[in-house]
Amino acid sequence: MLVVESGGASPLFDDTAVLDVALSGPLESVIDDRSDRQERPFLLHVAGREQVVQVRVRGKSRARICRFPPLRLRFAADDTQDSPFSGQGKLKLVTHCGGGRFSETDALEEYAVYRIFNLVSDVSYRVRLLRITWTDTDPGGDEPFERYGFLIEPSRSLAARIGGTPVDTDGVQLSALNEPQAAAMYVFQYLVGNTDWSLAMAEDDDTCCHNVDLFDVGSEWYAVPYDFDLAGLVNARYARPDQSLRISRVTQRLYRGYCLSREALAGALVDIRGKRSDILGVLDDLPGLSPKDRKSRRSYLERFFDKAENEEKLLRNFEKACL
Repeated sequence: MLVVESGGASPLFDDTAVLDVALSGPLESVIDDRSDRQERPFLLHVAGREQVVQVRVRGKSRARICRFPPLRLRFAADDTQDSPFSGQGKLKLVTHCGGGRFSETDALEEYAVYRIFNLVSDVSYRVRLLRITWTDTDPGGDEPFERYGFLIEPSRSLAARIGGTPVDTDGVQLSALNEPQAAAMYVFQYLVGNTDWSLAMAEDDDTCCHNVDLFDVGSEWYAVPYDFDLAGLVNARYARPDQSLRISRVTQRLYRGYCLSREALAGALVDIRGKRSDILGVLDDLPGLSPKDRKSRRSYLERFFDKAENEEKLLRNFEKACL
């Protein structure tokens, strides 16, 4: 598997400490604008510095169902010097979907899923956890409030780190995929209970893939997953599995990987099993989770690792279920 040196094109994502920021602007106007999605100016306060950032709604399914949808931030190129956001342009922000503690918990747990894949593969989207103080300047806006959210590394930054280029295709030749990376992704998706992905054409799109980006590195394609709100580890209140999968809950694990060599699949399983303590440690180090939620999510992951103790049986199950 490709080994990527630490650091790189996005210093913002080199640090895993929670970044405290404040965003003030016409929040209700942004949230209500889900069709035109016009950018609106906000003031961003971070590290004793104030800068202007343009904000709009982004996303598909969550933009339909969430009271507080995911957002996109756009920075002016000349307004990020001496800021933690130095060098940034457009950034995806994952937010709490609705009101209540559970919605913020979902965002924190999705952040944890990204961090877990960072442990599994260097070829992965890095994330940065934020503690955001929101101030709505619209007339009659709510009082300022705090919520956790997280930023996702841009695809251009990931491409720069790995020395690759994004792949725009309407179909995947499985023989073109880097096999160790593919195997790592398949086992990881099973670990976190995520079935909301595919290497086929995305829904309502004319390009591949669904919740997976492809990068060409040295004439091999590396598959990088994203968007984990429907994973069993997160178990969002709105999450439902696709009816075609014949499972009733997103917490039911279902292997959806494509058929690979036994060597590649076994290597990925051994590698992930060997990182058990580090993977569980992601949850242990995550701020904002209640003891009950932390225990529940640890238990969910530990059930995978307990099952993986019988490596031969689990590999046979994967091979029987592979596409």
